[in-house]
Amino acid sequence: MAHPALPADFVWGTATASYQIEGAVAEDGRGPSIWDSFARVPGAISDGTNGDRADDHYHRYAADIALMAELGFGAYRFSVAWPRVVPTGTGEVNQAGLDFYRRIAETCHEHGITPWATLYHWDLPQPLEDRGGWLVPETAQAFAEYAALTHEALGDVVSHWITLNEPWCSALLGYGNGVHAPGKQVGSDALKAAHHLLLGHGLAVQKMRASSHDSTLGITLNLYSVRPASGSAADAEAARRTDGMGNRFFLDPVLLGSYPDDVLADAGVQEWFAERSGDLATIAQPLDFVGINYYSRHTAAAPEDGRFADPSIPSATPGSERVVHVDTGADKTFMGWEVHPDGLLDVVAMVAERAPGTPVYITENGAAYDDVVSPDGSVEDEDRRHYLELHAQACADAVAAGLPLRGYFAWSFLDNWEWAFGESRRFGIVRVDYETQERTVKRSGWWFRDLLAAQPKG
Repeated sequence: MAHPALPADFVWGTATASYQIEGAVAEDGRGPSIWDSFARVPGAISDGTNGDRADDHYHRYAADIALMAELGFGAYRFSVAWPRVVPTGTGEVNQAGLDFYRRIAETCHEHGITPWATLYHWDLPQPLEDRGGWLVPETAQAFAEYAALTHEALGDVVSHWITLNEPWCSALLGYGNGVHAPGKQVGSDALKAAHHLLLGHGLAVQKMRASSHDSTLGITLNLYSVRPASGSAADAEAARRTDGMGNRFFLDPVLLGSYPDDVLADAGVQEWFAERSGDLATIAQPLDFVGINYYSRHTAAAPEDGRFADPSIPSATPGSERVVHVDTGADKTFMGWEVHPDGLLDVVAMVAERAPGTPVYITENGAAYDDVVSPDGSVEDEDRRHYLELHAQACADAVAAGLPLRGYFAWSFLDNWEWAFGESRRFGIVRVDYETQERTVKRSGWWFRDLLAAQPKG
């Protein structure tokens, strides 16, 4: 397949997240995060590892960014660790933490790479969780203060800012079924955490807009293409519930200034949200772009007995616990996620329908596979290379269809500590030997170099 060609101003980048790659969790004044705590809960991480060292990016960032440049990437999306900048979540600022992220941004510029900073990629300072975490509105206020001070300190070297990464995961995996930090299982109250995350986003955008820095501001949502398993009314209902909790519950307040009534009814939280309707004007701040993390599609079916809710089951979908996601027979990644590149167009269209003309970026897309190291040390990850090729073509198709897609960030640059899966899932286009910290560009990484070299130049 020939390399797809995107417009000359299309942004080609790669992405990482702080806790997954930095290591150095107790160096230079960094405080503990909820993931430092959660990784030490027996059984919480499938392989028993933690992010104490991860990819040691804290010490190796310069060489890693130089390697990005060698592969031809024009943008690097990294995340700022809140506890590295404000160790207790509020109060005293750790200058050494800000200095680290300034070094990352400046090193990017030295290599002709544009830095994109994400302010929250799940590593909440533990002292804030001890005071209620995202279940209380005070955390939203604390996030806005942290976002504002970080933006003020670094806005001269970073022009593109993302407030939150995947609030669905932070709220519903962290407080719903508890498979992510902080490991709470509070049922439909997890939607209160989601609300406070979105409130924090809106408050942060307000404060950052008041800065003297000329920045573009956005949010990143993880969105899924959703289809019913059949033409039956029951499966259509299952698809409605899946789309509602996974997509519309976050898209609508951010872009339209309202929560979907049907989702609030499914979860039985109408009264609580009605009392906080005044927050919606803050949440729905005008944005310069919307980021989408796209990986797969959900094909939804009704449970065999027709009952959707079972409140006794810890769930990431309150009110719709028993919706079935059907195996369509498509190829799967090592995560068990089906490969549906055409779904990328579906999720970009979701944003375009709600915010016509707003630029959209795929801020994560990639795949974990069970990589094999060849005797010569190379990694011939053809499955990942093919996955990336299919989705690069989907980007070209989206642009050709007139959708406002402006860029794509491959997930991930490096193999990393994959949350509850620990070191057992590798997403990188660059292999990391966790013992030696040696980096090896995989076949997919070299393919990306060739793709980027073939793009039109502005």
